[in-house]
Amino acid sequence: MMLELRNICKTYLQGRMEVPVLKDISLSVEEGEYLAIMGPSGSGKTTLMNIIGCLDAPTSGAYLLEGEDIAGLGDSKMSDVRLHSIGFVFQSFYLLSRQSAQDNVALPLLYAGVRRRERQEMARQALERVGLGDRTGFKPTQLSGGQCQRVAIARAIVNSPKILLADEPTGALDTKSGEQIMEIFQRLNEEGVTIVMITHEPEIAAHAKRTLHIRDGRLVDAQGKPLTDSPPEGDVSEGSFGSPIPTEVTTPVPLPGQDTAL
Repeated sequence: MMLELRNICKTYLQGRMEVPVLKDISLSVEEGEYLAIMGPSGSGKTTLMNIIGCLDAPTSGAYLLEGEDIAGLGDSKMSDVRLHSIGFVFQSFYLLSRQSAQDNVALPLLYAGVRRRERQEMARQALERVGLGDRTGFKPTQLSGGQCQRVAIARAIVNSPKILLADEPTGALDTKSGEQIMEIFQRLNEEGVTIVMITHEPEIAAHAKRTLHIRDGRLVDAQGKPLTDSPPEGDVSEGSFGSPIPTEVTTPVPLPGQDTAL
């Protein structure tokens, strides 16, 4: 099992009021799986992704990554998990505008203490995997949106993470560029990369091997019915939620190996 969430709950404090965002989310993802989680704005999907990506901690419940319970780890160890085990792809790219594509991709390796010559070579190879071997010296301002997202994907995979998390990876792209990104994800998954993707677009979710839905903080089936049974093969178990929330609470997005956003 690559990752498992057991009865994950997340509640935020807004003033003196507690706002439950996730409740009793249970989810299993096998190694090599390609999972899409669909949901509208305010459904809790980004909060769920933040917890899976160790960008936020659950209020209660257990999170096992390759059998290790990481829900209670401290900030330093959480940072290590993000650096070595999880690759992130976001809608907004989060590239450093003054750095070349190669230097952007090499950034996680810098935090990991890899020597410059080695990290530059690893970054070049990662860019070749996403079809940008001829753009290593280009800065983000010299690249199209689709190319910037390819750089972000190369950065996400340069450390050979155990799982790739993608939050609305085509949200800022045109249809053609979005399809090209999905082709890259498909190829990475065929190479054995485990992918969990958040999206609100059915045509994008259709590229995954399995699709789950989240609504009002709970996992539901395609018809909106709460999932109360635990199917075999590590599928979703029950989720429940008292009332809908008006907006979804998000957390800052750090670069791999950092604890602060750009």
